[in-house]
Amino acid sequence: MDRKFYLDLAAGGLRMPLGTDLLLRERDDPAAILVDGHRLGDVIVAAARRYRTPLALPLMDLTIEATALLGMLGVPPDRIPTFHFEQPPDEEAFARLDHALPTYKDPRVQATVDAIARVARQSDLLPMGMAIGPFSLMVKLARDPIPGVFLAGRGVPARKNPEVATIERVLELSTRVIEWSLRAQIAAGAKMVVICEPAASNAYISPRQIAAGSDVFDRYVMHFNQRIKALLDETGIDLFFHCCGEITDTVVRKFTELDPAVLSLGGSRKLWEDAALVPKTTVLFGNLPSKKFFSDNEITRAEVERLSCELIRAMCQADHPFILGSECDVLSVPGRHEVILDKVNALLNAKCA
Repeated sequence: MDRKFYLDLAAGGLRMPLGTDLLLRERDDPAAILVDGHRLGDVIVAAARRYRTPLALPLMDLTIEATALLGMLGVPPDRIPTFHFEQPPDEEAFARLDHALPTYKDPRVQATVDAIARVARQSDLLPMGMAIGPFSLMVKLARDPIPGVFLAGRGVPARKNPEVATIERVLELSTRVIEWSLRAQIAAGAKMVVICEPAASNAYISPRQIAAGSDVFDRYVMHFNQRIKALLDETGIDLFFHCCGEITDTVVRKFTELDPAVLSLGGSRKLWEDAALVPKTTVLFGNLPSKKFFSDNEITRAEVERLSCELIRAMCQADHPFILGSECDVLSVPGRHEVILDKVNALLNAKCA
């Protein structure tokens, strides 16, 4: 897509949550829809229509690629939800993955692919893909990634430490599966892809090490995401990059090296200050505290309206392209669905002088 498309959406005052899950949970049989691409596509279209956005956003489910990867490696289905790599994956694991990739069928990946195809065929919306980022997928799969990442940040090589080796080899496996998933989504008609990297944050990578000159962020986050970006560039697909973790200014600058069309950041960031760090060719997205929408004790509708207007005004003053949105995906919570939906409506309809 021409980058101007997203800049025009920002200039036109688009507001939208990452809220497809809310529409899904209003259906009678959401579990069945998750593996039915046609019906899932209809939910995606319904969400875009409700939120008055041309961007057809899939579900932000960060377990999909993990389940597919472990299935390809032969992990029994009942062990997949709790499986973690205890040791560095061996060459047999890589050979098994490479053998499976061309023909493997995962029901959730296939449903996402079929949903994208349905959006492309049945609507005038922009079909979007979705995948977890390589670093965040590694964090899900390694037993305890923090020691390995920290040791790597101190310069310990993989050949001398199994924890570091586990991190690096799981990152490689993760990236190959994400590339496989994205190629299928792109072939189905996705024109923009959301890459979700919430773990690329202070929680897993020491900001002190980065400030002291360690290249661990470049090696473990940027290198693998640059591979993803190269795939998108090769196929002419735009990048919507999402990180809702707590991050530093340095990390924001690093993310801009991916040249995303849209950069979505979490509530720890002040987007009007980040505007000075991000090129005006990248739309900033966010970052209302949607993780609190479930409770009026956490945030009220009136507060959502106030924060929406304050953020809109601050971003206008910063003179940076901006789409008001949620800081992360807005999930339905049993018994709190209507409360959450009311806050989403406040985001969409706040009257700002």
